[in-house]
Amino acid sequence: MSEKIKKQCIVLLSGGLDSATVLNIALENYDVTALIFDYGQRHKFEISAAKKIAELADIPIKLITIDLGQFGNSALTDNIEVPKNQDIGKEIPITYVPVRNTIFLSYALAFAEVNNIFDIFIGVNALDYSGYPDCRPEFIEAFEKMANEGTKFAQGNKKIKIHTPLINLTKAEIILAGTKLNVDYKTTHSCYDPSTNGLSCGECDACILRKEGFASAGINDPTNYI
Repeated sequence: MSEKIKKQCIVLLSGGLDSATVLNIALENYDVTALIFDYGQRHKFEISAAKKIAELADIPIKLITIDLGQFGNSALTDNIEVPKNQDIGKEIPITYVPVRNTIFLSYALAFAEVNNIFDIFIGVNALDYSGYPDCRPEFIEAFEKMANEGTKFAQGNKKIKIHTPLINLTKAEIILAGTKLNVDYKTTHSCYDPSTNGLSCGECDACILRKEGFASAGINDPTNYI
């Protein structure tokens, strides 16, 4: 009996904890192509982490290079200090990269249309997160509607779906779900301000959320911190 052919999908793979979990969720039902973005971020270790994760999953990647640093106004792309040990979620932090997920999803949408792929996965989360507006359900719903209105290949019966399997999960729940799927979290990288040899600072929003997530899940955090 021949094996059932899986549908194609795109996963936005950043190299972080959330996107690695989303990748493993997608792999259960789809043949995946990973989109990795080099957008001028200061934490470039996430790019090598994403490539390693894709290599271990034996999936094709599309590396997209864009320069969001030309716009600046973010601690991730500009000469602005990354905040440490701040109250997370009280206000949108300076680590927010203007229009980043809109741009990433637009590139994914272009790749999807050219390759006739109707399913896009992204690891946004609206619970244990820094408060970025482009991680909320309202944003994803609006983008999906725009995608189906503004593309040629979605004018028939098949429609584009933006999958956000983590959007209503806590960081601990994400880690527990990923652990069941055998995600190797040691290969992931979350830190916004790593050392020159890739050690995580342990004090930026991403590191704090990561550490608290592993602690709440009761799972050992495999991250190498400074």
